[in-house]
Amino acid sequence: EKVEKKISETFYYNYEDLCSRPFVTEDSGIPINLLTLEHSFGYDCMRTVNLSMMDSQTLLYIAGNYVVLLDLKAKSQSYLRSSSNGGIGVITAHPTKQYFAVGEKGRKPNLIIYEYPSLRPYRILRGGTEEAYVSADFNNSGTLLASVGSSPDYMLTIWDWKQEKIVLRSKAFSQDVYKVTFSPDNEEQLTTSGTGHIKSIPGKIISKAEWALEILYLKGTYFLYSVVVLTCYFLLVLKVISGAEWGNLLLWEGGLIKVELCRTGRKPCHSGPVSQLILDEGELVTVGKDGFIRVWDIEAVDAADTVDETGLLEIEPMNELLVGKTVNLSFMVKIHDRGQPIWYAQDANGALWKLDLTFTNITHDPECLYTFHSGKIEAMSVSPVTYLMATTALDRSVRIYDFISKSQLSEMKFKQGGTALTWAPRVVNPKGGLIAVGFEDGVVRIIEVYDPKGLAIVAGRANIGKAEMNLKQAFKPHTTAVTALAYERNGDVLATGSKDKTVFFFAVEDKYEPIGFICVPGPVQALQWSPPSHEKSTLLILCENGFALQVPTPHPEEESTVSTYEIKNLPTQCFHFYSIKSRIKVNNCPLEEEIARREEKRKEKEKAKLEWIKQQQEMGTEVEEEPEEESEEEEPLPPLYIPEEPSPILCGFYSTPGKFWLSLGGYDSGFLYHCTFSPNEHQDDIEKRQDEPFEVIPMEETDDNPIHQISFCTSRLLMFCGMQNGALRVYPLRDKDLSANTLKEYWSFNVHDNDYGQIRGISSSYDDRFLITCGGDGNIFAFNILSPEAVHKELKAKIPSPRSGLEKEKAAEDIEDPNAYSIEKARQRKEYEQIMKEAEDKKNKKREEISALRQEFLSLLRKNQELPKHMQLHREVHM
Repeated sequence: EKVEKKISETFYYNYEDLCSRPFVTEDSGIPINLLTLEHSFGYDCMRTVNLSMMDSQTLLYIAGNYVVLLDLKAKSQSYLRSSSNGGIGVITAHPTKQYFAVGEKGRKPNLIIYEYPSLRPYRILRGGTEEAYVSADFNNSGTLLASVGSSPDYMLTIWDWKQEKIVLRSKAFSQDVYKVTFSPDNEEQLTTSGTGHIKSIPGKIISKAEWALEILYLKGTYFLYSVVVLTCYFLLVLKVISGAEWGNLLLWEGGLIKVELCRTGRKPCHSGPVSQLILDEGELVTVGKDGFIRVWDIEAVDAADTVDETGLLEIEPMNELLVGKTVNLSFMVKIHDRGQPIWYAQDANGALWKLDLTFTNITHDPECLYTFHSGKIEAMSVSPVTYLMATTALDRSVRIYDFISKSQLSEMKFKQGGTALTWAPRVVNPKGGLIAVGFEDGVVRIIEVYDPKGLAIVAGRANIGKAEMNLKQAFKPHTTAVTALAYERNGDVLATGSKDKTVFFFAVEDKYEPIGFICVPGPVQALQWSPPSHEKSTLLILCENGFALQVPTPHPEEESTVSTYEIKNLPTQCFHFYSIKSRIKVNNCPLEEEIARREEKRKEKEKAKLEWIKQQQEMGTEVEEEPEEESEEEEPLPPLYIPEEPSPILCGFYSTPGKFWLSLGGYDSGFLYHCTFSPNEHQDDIEKRQDEPFEVIPMEETDDNPIHQISFCTSRLLMFCGMQNGALRVYPLRDKDLSANTLKEYWSFNVHDNDYGQIRGISSSYDDRFLITCGGDGNIFAFNILSPEAVHKELKAKIPSPRSGLEKEKAAEDIEDPNAYSIEKARQRKEYEQIMKEAEDKKNKKREEISALRQEFLSLLRKNQELPKHMQLHREVHM
């Protein structure tokens, strides 16, 4: 009998051999440590499960391509990299907390078991799924690990993980699976749950190497085909309790729903989906997206049965805790600290909570440990004078961070979500204490950032916090979401762009005054003013639908009586991108050149044939047909292709006056396009224009992964690119200019989530020491940029001092109503009201005149009546 080789208990892998590293173009000389992770500020709270505890002080969660270990006591972080460079799908802790499993994403990803606290890779499980792990769970004794993969295979795998062996493989389901769970009481039983199903798998361990099971599909109810089951739990063999989307609990038995549980008065168990079920010390704990945690009598739940044809049974919880009215709980974990149970909860609205569920008279109130943005970061900007950054998102918050002290300093909440943000340049505010933020309802807010310690002491005011924000001004230039904000280089004008296809200009003074707006042919994607190196100050306007425009700086006019802010006569140059991608490359040369080459070849053949005929005639030889040469077959030329829907412009920037670079998505991704505005503008119908770029640079590996963000360091020696797949690229530039040669060599690293972590903001600090990125995965990363010389001095962020007299100022009037009039509509309304008032005044004047005439007429009638009869005028007498 063949003796199976066992993996030694003391065997470990080398982390340095395992973790993924940046890609650097060969022989480029770019240092591999060009960027190193300094700190992770965000938290991907929208993941269904993104929280694990290793001990009472260490939280574990996923941030893009990193696993973050957060020390709650020291408030410090340590990191583990994805080994695949494809991201991380799932984390789960071993029951003993000696190990934790990290399920990767990517082509045939690994499931890696790390030892804790050494963080050494202990085991690597291979071949469990094709593209990504979505859930994993250790059994209660910790000997087995169950994992489930994503599409296309949805593979359920049970591992003897210490020996890196697959015990069993089976397709879990044909649709998305969210969770796999071992029963805590019966280690030979597990469930999977997800879109349209719960699957109960009772099994039996025959030997250490074998696992026998019978798969039971639960069916027989009218709604199961459409329900999404987020969580479920075992009670007994073939008896399962699950949470429903509408907030009730469903008790299953023998593959059918036995009873639906609700609260007294048919109120749901939770107002909204039940996100987690936990069996804790003989009690059933339910976690709801309504912010409630409720504890139920497990015996009452287990014995529940229908009492009438409705199938409902009313039951009340033994205890309940409201964590918060705006809290959206998605997952909880429990740990013991000095023998006392402590719970940590993940809040999908952007927070981590510490909870006490003892329900005694000394129970502690819920404690919010950290707050974060919820969902994708919409915009980010870095201070022009110090190590501060500002961010905003659709969660309606604006936040200020200090990336030297690695902390969030301040948060300000609004009624609508933030969609655009820029830090005012030094020329506008030398202290660096002003930010402009655009919101989804079209409002722009000017916000001051200041150190509250610099305020004069005012009675009743406590100086709390390291930084504070003050609303300086709010105005509404747009009717839909603000997408771009840009200050003119001299700081005189602020331009705001929106999805409503307008660009509005404001004179930058102590109070921003509207200059006017222009209409553009598409939703605004980006705005950029020409740099100081350009002679004239012009604004580059990029629209989503392939249009680029250039306009000069508009100047404030004297108070006009015109009923609109629209600027009609602003000189505008337009560029309408016309796809040339299908003509760019054939046999590694442009299509036009290939056509010319083939035509030249055909002419040469024709010429050689005529010369041969002439030679034959001179020799007196009868001209016969020229022997046919074997013609080398050439590939047929590809057909020209123009996408029906224009490729979206993703980002762009000025090169020289009147010229600019564009990065496009869709069909036209894969290149940077150099474009120019035509000097002879013909504006008859800009929709029919077909403007082609005059130069293209192919960008490696970007056909299906376009560049969404481009920025430069202040010295302009590095170009930073944020990719759709969450990767970060850095191109060293020669002579601070772009060319096909300079963009051949680059440094690249996957940092944000590869599936939904598209980089939405990228910027270097004012002194080029740090790089900040933010993404669609809710993560914010700060990186150290390799400096040419080592700098040992301690760096510190300086929070701007407040304006003199700020504490005595009356609060600025905000615009909270999303249906409030925009500046233009308000002016039109005012003009309309003025016209109506003038019309009413005119009517009133006429009424007064008529009334006076009537009085005069009545007076004449009276005088007529007083005359003797023979002198009276009769009413029917006409003059």
